[in-house]
Amino acid sequence: MLRYVLAWFPMLILAVANGALRQATFAKTMPELRAHQLSTLIGALVIGAFIWFVIRRWPPSSSRQASMIGVLWLVLTVALEFFMGLVLAKRPLAQVFGDYNVLAGRVWVFFLIWLTLAPWVFYRLRPASYHSRNTYSSTHSAHPTA
Repeated sequence: MLRYVLAWFPMLILAVANGALRQATFAKTMPELRAHQLSTLIGALVIGAFIWFVIRRWPPSSSRQASMIGVLWLVLTVALEFFMGLVLAKRPLAQVFGDYNVLAGRVWVFFLIWLTLAPWVFYRLRPASYHSRNTYSSTHSAHPTA
């Protein structure tokens, strides 16, 4: 699982780049809520592509492991969000929770759902040639036939 912990760190770089893109471009031309929504969508697409790459590069050994990777990334992301919000930015807890308010148009929670499910989704969608990469296939025989 260490490789999946390490794979989470490039996602931080992608997220920061997405935020910089948002601030440098469309945040100047649209209301904050719309900029947040668009940025969340862009982030989900970009990080989704990265997750696809990770899952193809290092396929999980099972659906269960793929699900565990998603939960791991969710926990790391939410922990970082709360640490940055409460400790670094010194925002009140209610304001940090406000970012999760779907009824107010905040869509961050949908990103977190995607982040959690994406490893499992991409594991399940991988080509048939990946099915036997990490498991011993019953079609292989210890005694080849002549």
